Amino acid sequence: MNAATLFLISLACLVAGYLSYGRWLARKWGVDPQRPTPAHTEYDGVDYVPAKAPVLLGHHFSSIAGAGPITGPIQAAVFGWIPVTLWVLIGGVFFGAAHDFGSMFASVRNKGRSIGSIISNTMGSDAKRLFLIFAYLTLILVIAAFMSIVADTFDGFVGGSEVRVNGATASTSMLFIIAAIGFGILTNRYRPPMWANVALAVVLVAACVMAGTMFPLYLERDFWMVILAVYILVASVLPVWFLLQPRDYLCSFLLYGIILMSISGILVSNPSISLPGFTSFETQIGYMFPALFITVACGAISGFHSLVSSGTTAKQIDNERDMLPLGFGSMLIECVLAMIAIICVGVLFVDGMPSGTPTQVFASGVSNMLSLSGLAEYEELTYGLVILAVSAFALTSLDTSTRLGRFMLQELASGEEGAGHAGIRALLCKPLPSTVVTIALGGGLALVGYQNIWGLFGAANQLLATLALLAVSAWLGEIGKERRMLLIPMAFMMAATSCSLLITAWDKVSVLVNGFDGPAFVQLLLSVLLLALAVTLMVRGARTIREQMSGEAPDA
Repeated sequence: MNAATLFLISLACLVAGYLSYGRWLARKWGVDPQRPTPAHTEYDGVDYVPAKAPVLLGHHFSSIAGAGPITGPIQAAVFGWIPVTLWVLIGGVFFGAAHDFGSMFASVRNKGRSIGSIISNTMGSDAKRLFLIFAYLTLILVIAAFMSIVADTFDGFVGGSEVRVNGATASTSMLFIIAAIGFGILTNRYRPPMWANVALAVVLVAACVMAGTMFPLYLERDFWMVILAVYILVASVLPVWFLLQPRDYLCSFLLYGIILMSISGILVSNPSISLPGFTSFETQIGYMFPALFITVACGAISGFHSLVSSGTTAKQIDNERDMLPLGFGSMLIECVLAMIAIICVGVLFVDGMPSGTPTQVFASGVSNMLSLSGLAEYEELTYGLVILAVSAFALTSLDTSTRLGRFMLQELASGEEGAGHAGIRALLCKPLPSTVVTIALGGGLALVGYQNIWGLFGAANQLLATLALLAVSAWLGEIGKERRMLLIPMAFMMAATSCSLLITAWDKVSVLVNGFDGPAFVQLLLSVLLLALAVTLMVRGARTIREQMSGEAPDA
C-alpha cells in the first residue's frame, strides 16, 4: 500500500462522513440557526462570550487535540495499519464525532451547562455528583501529567547541558502567550474582518516561532513548574477572550501548518508503507480487544472531548449552525492527524517498530517524507517545527483542563440549589479559590508521581466517553429526539472499558499475590472503583432509557 493512496481514501471517507452522517445528525436533532445560543442569552463577558466560528474552531481543536491523535495511533500500530485505520475511520465518524457533536448540542440546549447538569436533569442529582467527581479526578490526573510533561519539554538543562530545542520550544510558547493577549484585546475591541484576523494570526505565529528559535529560553524544570502553575491560574480566571481563546487560536495555525506540510510530504513523496497490514491479535500492549480501542482515543473517540465541548466551547458558540463544523468537524480533523501518524509509522518501519517517543516518531516520519519530496536540506528544521507544534499543544491541553476543573469544582460546591452557601463551600463556588485548589491538587500529584496511576487514564478517559454518550442519549430521549445512533457506541465503549479495567485488576492481583506493591494496590483499588462507578451509572441510565421507551415521548 502506498501512503498517498491510503491517505486519499481515508480523507474521502472522512469528508463523506461529514457531508452525509454529520448533516443527518444535525437534521435529526433539530439544529436551529435562528435559536439564540447561551453565549448571547447567558453573556457575562468572562466565560459566556460569542466567538466567530473560525476563531472558536482554533480554540476548540487546539484544546481537544494535544498529542493524543499522534500518540495513540503510533502506540497501537503494533497491531498493524489496517486495524488502526479502520478504528480511526469508523470510530472517528460514528463514535467520536457523534459523541463530540452530541455533547456540544446537549450543552448548548442546556444554557451551556456541563454533562453533569444534563445527567442531573435525566438521572437525578446523585448520578450528577458521581459523574462530576469522576470527571474532576480525571482532570486532576490530566493536569498533573501535562504539568510534568510540559515542564520536562521546557527544561533547558538535561544532564547539565543546554538543550536548544527545549529552550526554543519554551521561548516560543511564552511568546505565544504575550502575542495572544495583544491579539485578544485587538480583535475583541476592533473586531477586524476575518481575512485581517487570519493574516494577523499567521504573521504573529511566524514571528513567535522565528524569535523563539533565535532566542531560546533556558530555565530548569523546577522553575517551569512554578511558572506553569501561575500561568494556568491566570488563564483559568481571566475572561476567555483575553488569553485562553486567542492563544489556542494562534496555536491552531501552527498545527494546521504541520498538517498541511505533512499532507504535501505524503502526496509528493508517496512512499510505500512497510508496516504489515495486520500483525497479531496479541501484542506487548495487550489483546486487540480492548487494547486498540483504549489506546487510540483522541484519534477515534475520547471522553475528554465531551468536557471541552460542554465546558468552554458551548459557552462561546455564536450560532447553532457552527456546532456541526466545531463538534463533528474538529473530531474529523483529529482523524486526519491520526492517519498521518499511522503513515509515519508505516514509512519508518524497518524489521520492527521505529524507536523513540511517539512525538519523535511522528516528527521523524514527517521530516523524512518532506526530505524525499525534495526538501532534504530542511529536514532538521522540519523535525524541530513538528516537535515544537506538539509541545505547544501540551500547554494548550493543560490550561483548558484547568479551566474545566475549575468549572466542575464550582458546580460540585454549588450543588443543585445553586450558590448561597457559607464557609468553605461558598469559597469554592468562586472562580479563584476553586482554581487554586485544582492547581494545588494537580501540581501536588505531579510532584509525588502521577505515573503510578497514569496507566489507568486510558480506560478512565474512554469510560468518560461512555458516560457522556449515556447522558446525551438519556437527554435526547427526554426531549423526544432520535438517540439510537448513540446507543451502539455507548454499549461498545462500555464493553471495552469494562474489559480493560477487569484485565488491569486481574494483573494487579497477580502482582500482589507475590507480595505487597504500593502502585499495584492503588491501581487495583482505582480499577475496582471505576468499574463500580460505571456499572452504577449505566444501570441508572438503562433504567431511565427503558422508562422513556415504555412511555410516550414528550413533544420536542
